[in-house]
Amino acid sequence: MSEHPRLQHLPIALFAMVMGLSGLTLAWQKSATIFQLSPAIGQGLLVLTGGLFVILLIAYALKAIRYGGAVRAELDHPVKLSFFPTISISLILLGTATRHSLPDLSLVLWGMGVGLHLVLTLFIVNRWMHHEHFQVIHINPAWFIPAVGNILIPIAGMTHGQASISWFFFSIGLVFWIILLTIIFYRVIFHDPLPGRLLPTLFILVAPPAVGFIAYEGMIDGIDPFARILFNIALFMTLLLATQIRRFAALSFFLSFWAYSFPLAAVTIASMVYHQQTGASWALGLSALLLAVTSVVIAWLIVLTVRAASRDQICVPE
Repeated sequence: MSEHPRLQHLPIALFAMVMGLSGLTLAWQKSATIFQLSPAIGQGLLVLTGGLFVILLIAYALKAIRYGGAVRAELDHPVKLSFFPTISISLILLGTATRHSLPDLSLVLWGMGVGLHLVLTLFIVNRWMHHEHFQVIHINPAWFIPAVGNILIPIAGMTHGQASISWFFFSIGLVFWIILLTIIFYRVIFHDPLPGRLLPTLFILVAPPAVGFIAYEGMIDGIDPFARILFNIALFMTLLLATQIRRFAALSFFLSFWAYSFPLAAVTIASMVYHQQTGASWALGLSALLLAVTSVVIAWLIVLTVRAASRDQICVPE
């Protein structure tokens, strides 16, 4: 056995891959309706995403059994801590992706994800409130992940007739989005810039308003002024980050690159929903463009991740 077993260094951040692929799955599922495309792409992506989640879940469970100290170290880490809810979010997203084709399985996955996410949200917020070593320079957009998970819950929740639960979690996510957005902008404006490996997490700024718009539209079954505000904030954040493309292109590959994936998928779906509700032709064109960009970006991320793994650059000590 090597001095540093690969399993011991399996990063919790790998579950962000499931989030990204789930988002792409949902985008292609939605495109089958919007663009009259074959549902086969969405179905294939769902199988791929579900298989990846099972593999990662088994691997991380083995890590927890054999290397509990390594898991506790990630729980104590100011950045890695926020990635633990990617497990519950993956369950919620898989439950969302199966809500029409496999409603019984969807309800089970969604219910498990909701329960686990509530536990993780309470645990993480408690850690934030009673920390011993967190500083303002530790905060980064990855801290949004617990909040985004809460906002996701209503998308499948309303399908399953759980309106009260949906509004409960949406409210939590909305409040923490506003709180964390304020702190993060304070951090990036008045403190040292984010290190290169965390720069891709800036894309997470797109996810809360984009997902919030999708969830809110489903809860009120339409678009009101607040829904338009959420959608326009998501568009602005996307444009803001698009103007920084050269900065992102200059970075070397890190697993944090997967932070590009889910937010892009979320704003893609939000654009489709906006077109459905308003009939705006520009939203339809934007949806097509974003679907193509998101698909290419995620395919590129898969290639980069496989290449990094083949070069033993993943699951190694930092």
